[in-house]
Amino acid sequence: MAETKAWRTKPRPVAPDQEIPGRWGGILRAVPARPTIPPQPRGDLTQATPEEIAAVSQSTWDDWRTREYRREAAIKRLLHHLEQFPGETWQQRWESSGLDLPGQLVRDLERPEDRGRSTITGGLEALLCLRVIRPSLPAMRSNKFLSYAKTFRVAQDDPLLDRFFKQTEAAEVSHLYRNRALLDVCCALTTQGIVLADLTPEAFLHYAKECRELAGVVNTSTTRFTGHLAWEVLHEMEHFPPQTPRTLRTALRAGRLSVEQLVRRYPVANPQIAQLFIDYLSRRQPGLDYSSIEGLSRELVNTFWCTVEKINPDQADLRLSEETYQQWRAELKFKPDGSPRLSQDSALMAVRAFYYDLQAWAAEEPGQWARWVAPCPIRDPETRGKAARRRRSSERVADRTRRRQPLLPALVAHIEDKYARFAELLAAGDAAAPGEIVTVDGRAYQRVFTDYDRRRQTEFGQAHVRVRDQETGELVNVSRKEQKAFWEWAIVETLRHSGVRVEELLKLTQLSVRQYQRPNGEVVALLVIAPSKTDRERVIPMSAELFHVIAAIIRRHTRDRPTISLVTRFDPHDKQTSSPQPFLFQRVVGSRREAFSSTTVVHILGQLCADLAEQRREFAEAKFTPHDFRRLLATDLVNSGLPIHIGAALLGHLDLGTTRGYVAVFEEDLVRHYQAHLARRRKLRPTTSIGRPTRVNGESSRNTSTDARPSSATAAAPTEPLARTSTLVCDVPSCRSVPRCCPASTSSRPT
Repeated sequence: MAETKAWRTKPRPVAPDQEIPGRWGGILRAVPARPTIPPQPRGDLTQATPEEIAAVSQSTWDDWRTREYRREAAIKRLLHHLEQFPGETWQQRWESSGLDLPGQLVRDLERPEDRGRSTITGGLEALLCLRVIRPSLPAMRSNKFLSYAKTFRVAQDDPLLDRFFKQTEAAEVSHLYRNRALLDVCCALTTQGIVLADLTPEAFLHYAKECRELAGVVNTSTTRFTGHLAWEVLHEMEHFPPQTPRTLRTALRAGRLSVEQLVRRYPVANPQIAQLFIDYLSRRQPGLDYSSIEGLSRELVNTFWCTVEKINPDQADLRLSEETYQQWRAELKFKPDGSPRLSQDSALMAVRAFYYDLQAWAAEEPGQWARWVAPCPIRDPETRGKAARRRRSSERVADRTRRRQPLLPALVAHIEDKYARFAELLAAGDAAAPGEIVTVDGRAYQRVFTDYDRRRQTEFGQAHVRVRDQETGELVNVSRKEQKAFWEWAIVETLRHSGVRVEELLKLTQLSVRQYQRPNGEVVALLVIAPSKTDRERVIPMSAELFHVIAAIIRRHTRDRPTISLVTRFDPHDKQTSSPQPFLFQRVVGSRREAFSSTTVVHILGQLCADLAEQRREFAEAKFTPHDFRRLLATDLVNSGLPIHIGAALLGHLDLGTTRGYVAVFEEDLVRHYQAHLARRRKLRPTTSIGRPTRVNGESSRNTSTDARPSSATAAAPTEPLARTSTLVCDVPSCRSVPRCCPASTSSRPT
């Protein structure tokens, strides 16, 4: 979880026992393993002579005859070089030589005449596997070894390590990811000086942290960390404790913070005030979910009190002076980044409730709360007008919807054309031979298949389909383009046809697709929406378009396997990871499958609008978000005549007022619906209540009732002159002069 900054100051340091989980300390803390006895698979060689170590290497790898002489010569050359440096053991001489630093390559010690005869890097590989030297991770990653994992396995002769190798090699991924998983574990054991039995989740997490920090320091090709598969294999073989997260990504995420951690992440200078907020939030916690208590802590501690201490560093209680309070109100108008704050109601209501809660609790528990009781600085008039501010917010939302509704057809046409074009190009390119020219949509493309593609096909089992545009000369990776276009199409179509929230979209699984048989025998496809914001499950009847999208997603996931893969999903609001489920919106990332995140969906929509902005300037200013499709669907449903309470049920709203706030009324819809309403009323009115035009007060006038509609018989009869007609007048004495003001009256009186 990203650290929340309070104003423009750095958070104060916290005590070690109160350390707040961060990027590398979410559920687990990254701590290296410290064994009491270093492993010595071939005996203690820390002070052996070069000749003795070379002899041990010959007996260890006696089946590798082709490398035997070069390995022994490389060991002797490297050890003779280390003898020039002070130290009693080879480890001490290694550290004194400077070769343990990042970027120092042992191959630089080779003489030109020795190249091709003695590869000194192979000597270092043997010394590391025999545990003669324990390098730092930067030093090990700086040197490139040919097959370190296999060499390390033979030297250790560890049954548990052999079991890990066998289980990793049986994983259903490409052999490249399997080799990287083996290398990750062997590197972790080598650099931390432990055996596999001593490798804890915390120790492997520490190795992961070091590997990420090496990016850009040493060669990126040797610092690329793919320990996710290794973590899963270790978890599956029950090497890690049962409570350990199933995936490394879950362990990297910060879990829920305690109330004390929520408060202490902000720089509160007064420890007594900080403890007050801890006690207050602990009292409120049972009645709130995690996202609510996290937001309340942010409003009270960061938005309110940290700003007060910034204004008045000597403030020691809750009794604010008028000057301090007015300065805080002025600061509240702007966010920490300087942008204007559109709504201040949440902060005002949180602070106001805080003061009143203390006053109420002081009567029950004066010993704990009475000393903090103070007059609430927020007066009643300042909290009024909330309804008006909500109307202004609804007006801004409605205006946003009106500006995006005309752009929706262009967005849909763009993603449909893009997906269809790349799908056709992928099919044509996959069937073409290397160098063959194919024509798609009037453009010529040449299939490209290079040594890189052959190597990728060997490593991953399948190479990407790549073509070269003959008109522009651009090299296009059609496989990636088609995959990206498909998910763009799937996300937009699902959002606009279902109106689900983005978190509900990402919670859709294969089990969400159900069917319902009506009494007449018709089968209707249903989409079950898991509880989210309102904590209530609901069911949406799927249209033909929505069912087509869901079916396409399921077919895509099951084209290479019988079922959809089970993956976990992290909820950024509740800070919890779900159990493995067949989520519909998941993708392959390296050696693992991951569910889409809300950030990814927002980024995809933003990129779509940026691409369209090159053709239409409207998309540069009116970018789409996932919630825009929900508002557009609500507007379309209600304006098309669907009862608003049915629309509220489809959208999952508990209050009809919420649905009204989603609907943007257009002038054309207003006129069309009102005219349709009048037409329905005319059809329902009895013909006996319809009068004829007459002259009122000496002037020619028609019946002012908009409800008057002559029947077919009346319409067929000849119309009398206006002077001979009479008008219908209400029987109510107070309004006899007003023609037809009362719909209930059917009497007529001469003028």
